[in-house]
Amino acid sequence: MRERGFTLVELLIVIAVIVVVAAIAVPSMLRARSSANETNAIASMRAVSSAQAAYASSAGGGAYAVALATLGTPCPSSTTAFLAEDLATDPAVKSGYRLELQAASGAPNGPSDCNTTTTRAGYYSTAVPLSHGISGNRAFSSNSSGAIFFDPSGTAPTEAAMAPGGGGTVIQ
Repeated sequence: MRERGFTLVELLIVIAVIVVVAAIAVPSMLRARSSANETNAIASMRAVSSAQAAYASSAGGGAYAVALATLGTPCPSSTTAFLAEDLATDPAVKSGYRLELQAASGAPNGPSDCNTTTTRAGYYSTAVPLSHGISGNRAFSSNSSGAIFFDPSGTAPTEAAMAPGGGGTVIQ
């Protein structure tokens, strides 16, 4: 009487097919994840720029915050912060990127804000992949102009690169 089931050769063939399919699919999934992380970093940079604009017009007397935590703190007369809680730490880590905010080089002090925190006349924000090539390929930066620049090397564009004629690449 013959027993029913798979032979060892049949099982090895099935395993080999699964390995080939996985070898084809995994790199595509990693590229998709990296692309999604980059998209999220760009959205986070836009959120910081929007928060800075709102902060400057309502709390900063025309000047900007120099810390993400400052943007995450509402004025005493309000319950709403300028920036979402997930980005309101220094530095913020989100979707494989490290986001930082600082005063622009040479930016003079501005007036104190609604929480008596010193402001500055300009800011420089960056989003850099935690692991270049894995969590993302491009790094991003922005300043008080609101434009977002990128560098495919994974190093954030410098303030000099973002200056007019500095050679930085703006996201369209």
